[in-house]
Amino acid sequence: MRIQKRLLGKTNIEITPIGLGSWQFSGFFIGSAYWGPLKTADIDGIVKASVDSGINWFDTAELYGFGRSEKNLAHALLAAGTSNGDVIIATKWLPTYRGSSSITKTISRRSRCLEPFDIDLYQIHFPNSLSQVEDQMDAMSTLLEQGKIKAAGVSNFPEELLRRANKRITEGGFHLASNQVKYNLLDRSIERNGVFSAAKELGITIIAYSPLQMGLLSGRYHRKPELVEKLPHLRRKKFYPFLERSRPLMTGLERIALDHGVTTSQVALNWLVNFHGDTVVAIPGATSPEQVVQNAASMTLELSKPEMDRIDKLSRDL
Repeated sequence: MRIQKRLLGKTNIEITPIGLGSWQFSGFFIGSAYWGPLKTADIDGIVKASVDSGINWFDTAELYGFGRSEKNLAHALLAAGTSNGDVIIATKWLPTYRGSSSITKTISRRSRCLEPFDIDLYQIHFPNSLSQVEDQMDAMSTLLEQGKIKAAGVSNFPEELLRRANKRITEGGFHLASNQVKYNLLDRSIERNGVFSAAKELGITIIAYSPLQMGLLSGRYHRKPELVEKLPHLRRKKFYPFLERSRPLMTGLERIALDHGVTTSQVALNWLVNFHGDTVVAIPGATSPEQVVQNAASMTLELSKPEMDRIDKLSRDL
């Protein structure tokens, strides 16, 4: 079945509902405490499997190894026979202890790390810059005017800052394309704090990171809780608050997955990117080609409205 792409916000950039998150490509720093190390051959295999499975966009960030994830992603895309323009690249500016002038001053570094691939979507990673959000959007507008990026987005922005960012960049003649936030069946806080409704109103795409709650929604840790103890320590700590209280949801997901001959992960991802129409896309990570193939296959799954509503209720009842 052909994968139906959707527009990124109000831009003309077309992306698949599922992309690939590449935090795990950082090689060290925080990423290794969550995922463990990946060799170059592992990364190359994951990216090739993504391209071969129809995924057309990849999300990375300056913070992910301070350029290492970007470089590893670019290397893997080249190894997969991909050329500039064949895929969509999203990366992020690190705002910590920096002002808005850093956005334009450091863009050349981001471009060098991703060579020969262009930056399609450039995002503010967190709302904790030393500068006002309006100044950050002015800097993004400058990059858009210069053609150094094709779209601007934000990440982890609450409703008020999201609206301010959108207002400012719109005044400059551009659109805010996206807000990348944590969103999954175990964490639906953006539906309650105004972030989702604002994005829907303004035509801003929600990019869901951690869409499987770092693999917890796969169900394997519910079936074998002892596997949690084998995880890297930071990831292990994230699992414990959810493991027991999410069992009713996992039972429901497993029943639906069994009816369709798919996995619980595929059901969870499909719900996430389809329940709200085209507003939400997701960037699950992967540490093996097999995980990528499974995640990509979720895009061709067709859940019925009663199934969607059942998942919605089970998730809300947590």
